[in-house]
Amino acid sequence: MDLKAQKDAARKLAFAARKAAFDLDAGGGAGLLSSVLAGYRGVPIAGYMPIRSEIDPLPAMCEAAAHGPVAVPVIMAPGQPLRFSRWTPDCALRAGPFGTQLPEVDDFITPEILIVPLVAFTRTGGRLGYGGGFYDRTLEQLRANRATLAIGFAYGAQAADALPLEKTDQPLDMIVTDTEVIDIACGPV
Repeated sequence: MDLKAQKDAARKLAFAARKAAFDLDAGGGAGLLSSVLAGYRGVPIAGYMPIRSEIDPLPAMCEAAAHGPVAVPVIMAPGQPLRFSRWTPDCALRAGPFGTQLPEVDDFITPEILIVPLVAFTRTGGRLGYGGGFYDRTLEQLRANRATLAIGFAYGAQAADALPLEKTDQPLDMIVTDTEVIDIACGPV
């Protein structure tokens, strides 16, 4: 089986696991994320507006926005890195691609921490996304210019023992789930 077929098969399984976890979610998943972000007050952060069955980072983003800039990703074009538009809890929004919501007026910033959505992860920092490569290109570009912390945010049910990964797949530095924090350099916290 070629790598694309392996990734497609892994995504199918992971989407089912994520949907099952989403259906059971009582809404408290962002508590651990908030506690992690509290250690980085004032640092520019990029979160995301959840779509479909993604775990919701908005409570943690709202808390972080009280202490420093928070942004959300904007797809500029296929094959290009993401840019990040400043977001506040009460900003006016417009519809974006794939069912996303974006600030009505773009005010681009460069984050130092990215809260990264995902389909599946490994406990060693591997990440399987949707397949567009947006976060991989973006993290590669950001990391070429400065240290950038990539925090995967997911349900624990999205963990995989192994994932089909490529050299261009950017690793996560930390994973925050609904039940634990995994610092890749140190293991579970």
